[in-house]
Amino acid sequence: MTEIIKYFAKVFMTVWQQLFTRRMLICVFTGFASGLPLYLLLNLVPAWLRTEHIDLKVIGAFALIQFPYTWKFLWSPLLDRYVVPALGRRRGWMLLTQVALLVVIASLGGFSPQNDLGIIVLLATLLAFLSATQDIVLDAYRRELLLDNELGLGNAVHVNAYRIAGLIPGSLSLILADHLPWDTVFLITALFMLPGIAMTLLIKEPVAVNVPKTLRAAVVEPFREFIGRQGWRGALLILAFLFFYKLGDSLCTALATPFYLDMGFSKSQIGLIAKNAGLWPAVIGALLGGIWMLKLGINRALWLFGVVQVVSIFGFYWLALQGSQVEVTALHLTQLAFVIGLEAFGVGLGTAAFVAYIAHTTHPAYTATQFALFTSLAAVPRTFVNATAGWLVEQLGWGGFFLLCAVLAIPGMLLLLKVAPWSGNAKQAV
Repeated sequence: MTEIIKYFAKVFMTVWQQLFTRRMLICVFTGFASGLPLYLLLNLVPAWLRTEHIDLKVIGAFALIQFPYTWKFLWSPLLDRYVVPALGRRRGWMLLTQVALLVVIASLGGFSPQNDLGIIVLLATLLAFLSATQDIVLDAYRRELLLDNELGLGNAVHVNAYRIAGLIPGSLSLILADHLPWDTVFLITALFMLPGIAMTLLIKEPVAVNVPKTLRAAVVEPFREFIGRQGWRGALLILAFLFFYKLGDSLCTALATPFYLDMGFSKSQIGLIAKNAGLWPAVIGALLGGIWMLKLGINRALWLFGVVQVVSIFGFYWLALQGSQVEVTALHLTQLAFVIGLEAFGVGLGTAAFVAYIAHTTHPAYTATQFALFTSLAAVPRTFVNATAGWLVEQLGWGGFFLLCAVLAIPGMLLLLKVAPWSGNAKQAV
């Protein structure tokens, strides 16, 4: 018993020493700044459009405005090559995108979905472009900030803060929308970009490693290095894995807020119950994922966490079988909280391992471009596949839709046999 206590005490001290550092605190702010605009597009905008009686197929197609997340690798070399004056290569781009995001989010609610849908599409697309650009530089900065043995825990902290940011547009803003006009709601939401701006002004610029001398070098060298390191076959397998691993989960939650509304829950109930029930399991899942990766390594973490992620999709299928509720009772709210919490816990685990895997796959000399390439590919399902979600729901119903999501999660798990075998070097990324 004494040996067991000593073992857990040692593990606790190790985690404590790695978790409560300045670098981890910075990861909190990078995650929050990165997550806020994306969750606004995923949660708040669909809820806004649905309450304004926009057709579900149109809302589903709105996922296409997120195309900058899938193509950000095209302009990522610009952020590696050019420097914004005064603040430096990383901090300059961070401040520029964050201020622009605040302005765009604040202005979005000033238009009517019924009368100004075209303008809203343009603003939302601009928001997605700015958010994707911010992600490029935040990911690069975080990869340059963290030591190799901090990647698992550091990215878990980032993912946690990322999910916590979703509480603003996914919970607070929805609650406010029941009491305030939408333009005020979007203005208040925009002000939550201020912590990220403050972080950018207070942190130091990282030490540059092999800064590209020309734009051509910034474009060509990251791809040449990746293919040279992995080989063509290995590179293609990794890219395929990045596409498929989160496919089922991403599609499952593509129309989450409209799904809750169709099940009979009000905006305030979604804000108070569903979103909060999804937040803390995701936070706990991501944090535990980062801690467990210290022992498991990323290979085995991807396997174990991926299984939990797949199983959690069936919770939505079960909830869909309950049908729309005419009168929502405490039991219905408990069921919703359980399903959302289970899915969020699985996603928290899976995302922690997935982001750490992406970070470890990049080369420190080409962080912006390679990280952007890998995360762009991972965002393809969220953008293009998710755009079909509304059509799929109309064809299959909610129950059939969630079963399809579970099936689509299988190819990513099978690819683990090649890219992250269970018996491989399980601790290679931590």
